[in-house]
Amino acid sequence: MSELHTRFIAHLKGLAEHDRGALAALRRSLAFDPGTHAPAMPWVEPFAVKDGSREPQRQALYLTAGLFASHPKHRADAPLARGLGLVKLKRDSDSIERRFIALLGADAESLPVHLRHAVALLAAEELPCDFALLADDLARWLDPWQDEARDRVRQRWAREFYRQLAESGNAETPDTTPTPEESRP
Repeated sequence: MSELHTRFIAHLKGLAEHDRGALAALRRSLAFDPGTHAPAMPWVEPFAVKDGSREPQRQALYLTAGLFASHPKHRADAPLARGLGLVKLKRDSDSIERRFIALLGADAESLPVHLRHAVALLAAEELPCDFALLADDLARWLDPWQDEARDRVRQRWAREFYRQLAESGNAETPDTTPTPEESRP
């Protein structure tokens, strides 16, 4: 996990404790393309400028800030995908899995919408999210030159989601027992 993202989340946690106006501006920024809502810039841009961030990193910071502001419940060992697996288990709803699969298939343009829905699901169940890890993942996902890195993030998220289901004993696993026709030589 990057030092920048760890410091950034600490900064956002401080805002959550002391500056409700900043959180409101960051929440509203989710209605705009990442990094384009001027009222959010005072709380995000200093981190992007200090780091000399490339545009994907900058967008990841803005998107993470808005998502954090909509649900400021951070915990370092709570990956987003695992949390969504818990939501699926709690609600026993196939629509959660369909939303998760849509999130995995999202392109950079539709990703913010899918993430807003995902974080709203976590918030509704009062589940935390590891926003520093999410920022790391988004920096890779949003970089158009990092196809392999983006694919690794998607694969890790899928493993975390389905591992959560499997550990709870509710994952449907395909029946691999051969049929009588398949057993014949």
